[in-house]
Amino acid sequence: MTERTSTGRFPTTLRQALIAFALAQFICSFAGSNMNVMITDISKDLNTTVQGVQLAITLFLLVMAALMIPGGKLTDRYGRKWCLILGLLLFGSGALLSSFAPGLGVLIIGYSVLEGVGTALLIPPVYILTTLLFRDVGSRARAFGAISAMGGIGAVAGPLIGGFIAYAISWRAAFVLQALIVLAIVLLSRRAVRDPLPPDRSVPFDVLGAVLSAAGLMLIVIGILLADDNALATLGLVVAGAVVLALFFVTVRAKERSGREPLLSTSLFRNRASNLGLVTQNTQWLMVMGSSFVVSTYLQVVRGYNAIETGGVFTATTVGVLISSLFAERMAKRRPQRTLILAGFLVTIAGIALLLLLGGTSERIWAMLPGLFVIGLGLGGMLTPSVNVVQSSFPEHLQGEISGLSRSVSNLGSSLGAALTGTILVAGVNGAAPGRAYVLAMVAVAGAGVIGLVAAWFLPTGQILAQDGGSRST
Repeated sequence: MTERTSTGRFPTTLRQALIAFALAQFICSFAGSNMNVMITDISKDLNTTVQGVQLAITLFLLVMAALMIPGGKLTDRYGRKWCLILGLLLFGSGALLSSFAPGLGVLIIGYSVLEGVGTALLIPPVYILTTLLFRDVGSRARAFGAISAMGGIGAVAGPLIGGFIAYAISWRAAFVLQALIVLAIVLLSRRAVRDPLPPDRSVPFDVLGAVLSAAGLMLIVIGILLADDNALATLGLVVAGAVVLALFFVTVRAKERSGREPLLSTSLFRNRASNLGLVTQNTQWLMVMGSSFVVSTYLQVVRGYNAIETGGVFTATTVGVLISSLFAERMAKRRPQRTLILAGFLVTIAGIALLLLLGGTSERIWAMLPGLFVIGLGLGGMLTPSVNVVQSSFPEHLQGEISGLSRSVSNLGSSLGAALTGTILVAGVNGAAPGRAYVLAMVAVAGAGVIGLVAAWFLPTGQILAQDGGSRST
């Protein structure tokens, strides 16, 4: 099929499909971050604690991460469009249920479970279909750029949009908005999205592998959440999670040796560029969610800001992401992906340093804005290249698996960001120096950025996308 018209634009149907994919990534990222500015409102309304709302947020991110690999595998068996629509319907149902939640338990069922499962089903098809429908390198980079940019915007604009809605109406209205956007995506997807590959019901599904992979990830993140309460329990859960994941890989190897279909092919881990790209994805989303959670909690708990005031502060980050996203395609044509990722980490770490330097020495809120703006610039500039590095490292028949693995690793980063920073904050607030806890939490986020920077340094020098949509070696 022709991917560009004579004007350089995608055909109408393909453009509508891309809008649906970008909106789907936006709403999932929005759902993960907009709760941060509503922590105080939700905890008061549902008669729970800040830690209770944090648990709901972390569980949402964890369910996504734990089920993303199985979700990616199901696309081969039941079809990518079918999984996309089903995931959207589950997500929308969870959003509606959450909007009427009378207590924390129902909120967890609607938000953490239903929206989490829905996201795990709908996100892998978004990236698989993008890879299949946008065939040449230039078109695919442009499409991934739009989707990743909307994901980044959803994550950093979530506090602003959620804060405005919570202040003007209610935090419950934010969930109604999610349901309405999901309905629009369903209607658009039914008409514009097509699946180039037919589903294969003969493809077996590795139930044991799905259970082991999900259980291992959950044990590790829950262990981090419990770090402040019981260090021994934390160690035990993290070790148990590592053992379960090791057992998962043992079963995968056994299935491959016997000629059976595993949940995840070990060939996905033999590609150096992809492995390093996955590390950068994980640390990027840890920084997105970790910094958002720390700053949001600080503004509400320490400064006493309401939802709209807290969201307004994040306008600086949103503007930074928008600016860097606007130049993403142009930069991808001129610079290797490795260079863009390295620059993104360096700029983001510099933004955190600026935030701590200016924001920590002044009581005026404007002092936080330069650091948040620079953080947005860095994050927006490196999200797309990391996706491209990973997704483009494998042929079509492995797109279901690598898409599930890629999204799982990214969402695991988000859940680790919320769990790690939340644990540091709870320990600090309960201790003798609560103000220092926020500094330590942001330092931990910067430390994760250093890990991502090192991984990016060892990425092989890739290709620069040429103006004609092809590529040239560097």
